[in-house]
Amino acid sequence: MRHLRNSDQEQAEGRASRGRRFAGGPSADILSRRNALPYYAKKRASARRGRVLRGILASVAVLLVAAVVGVWGYIISINGKLGAGVSSELRSVLTETKYNEPFYMLLLGVDKDEERAQGSEYGADNSNYRTDTIILARVDPQNKKVTLVSIPRDTYVDLGVNGKQKINTAYSYGGAAYATKVVSEFAGVSISHYAEVDMDGFAAIVDQVGGVTVDLPVDVKDPDYTGLDLPAGENTLDGQTAALLGRTRHAYDNYGGGDFYRAANQRMLIGAVTKKVLSSDPITMANTVSTMAGYVTTDLDVSSIAGLVSQFIGMDVDEDIYSGLCPTTAKYMNDLWYEICDTAAWKVMMDRVDQGLPPYSDASQDTTAGVAGSVGKSSGGDSGTASSASEGPVYSGNVSVLNASGKNGAAGNAANKLVGAGFSAMAGNADGESSVTRVIYNAPSSAKARGAAKTLGLDDSIIEENDGSWNTSVDVIVVLGSDYKS
Repeated sequence: MRHLRNSDQEQAEGRASRGRRFAGGPSADILSRRNALPYYAKKRASARRGRVLRGILASVAVLLVAAVVGVWGYIISINGKLGAGVSSELRSVLTETKYNEPFYMLLLGVDKDEERAQGSEYGADNSNYRTDTIILARVDPQNKKVTLVSIPRDTYVDLGVNGKQKINTAYSYGGAAYATKVVSEFAGVSISHYAEVDMDGFAAIVDQVGGVTVDLPVDVKDPDYTGLDLPAGENTLDGQTAALLGRTRHAYDNYGGGDFYRAANQRMLIGAVTKKVLSSDPITMANTVSTMAGYVTTDLDVSSIAGLVSQFIGMDVDEDIYSGLCPTTAKYMNDLWYEICDTAAWKVMMDRVDQGLPPYSDASQDTTAGVAGSVGKSSGGDSGTASSASEGPVYSGNVSVLNASGKNGAAGNAANKLVGAGFSAMAGNADGESSVTRVIYNAPSSAKARGAAKTLGLDDSIIEENDGSWNTSVDVIVVLGSDYKS
């Protein structure tokens, strides 16, 4: 009996031990021959689901990485195309600009394909599209304003060792870098960015945005050259027709100065494309940049272009694009026709442009109005003199502050105020003392002089243009006299 009792006890302890061994796991009943098969099948299915889920997550991660790498490679590819023709010489000519500050950009249209130029696609007059389109653009991101000023290709300029020539020959002598340098000196402004457009590129860009709508004041009929036959009024144009309109000059033979009307139409077309791009969806914008890469050479990369576009979202093209033409007079010299710049009128125009005003002070100065197309505004405000109260001050540029007051630290304190307002300012001492404070500007920087004067609490009446006796390497010179109160 004792033996049986020990055996029963051992069996009980064994069952308890097995129970402890399976504590928290499946019971012995589940692992029985009858129930084990479905149990393990369920376990294997659960494991498979886990492996599948992990596999899906891994695949998504791989796809995301691949997408990022692909997009990055795509952007690098586009950047490579956009900047392929930008030389180190050109980059050395371009000047840097601060974020959100107004800057100048040179837009140059060049047709380098001789075979295409001799074809019939764009008409029989090769001169329509073998020559340059020269537009100086002032871009003001903060105020969402753009000014387009055309410079006639036949404008007579002094190219130094290359002699006196038409301005469009600068490109043939030294490419983009030399053309930019010549235009910069001619206009009296620093140029920060450059874009060169293959003439077929404009047609491709127009097609990419789905065509453009323009308003033509008169019929455009050019049967012998471009073949255009467009009625006055609103017209929706595809890429090739838009390119033809930007090239035609003989359609305006009855009005004289065909190049002037062509230039006005080019500015109108740029405005029409801008309007379409700014109102398009992100995919269309991206595709437009991709299309540009095949035809445009520029120092701007994809991120810079995207950043600029984003700053101009909401721009009213009809109100915030200003447009004009360098004032010239035709003259026949040495068996060629040239456009001779009216330097006085040009100086006034660029002074206005630099202040963010429309190029013309009066609508009568726009000689293409009512005949060629137009974009935005060409005139407004007054004559553009520095003392005009209607002109807005500009708070940027280089200022030299000279202390002629006899008070220690006056120039340094004034320079600090100017820096705080957005200027680049340097303090120094004048050659002698003066009883009066003066603000002197180098054209076309009168708006910057107004901004400096306002920052320092000075009256506009003391602003004057440099007569050549002051530093010409800065925008504004402030001479602090003993009457200056900081």
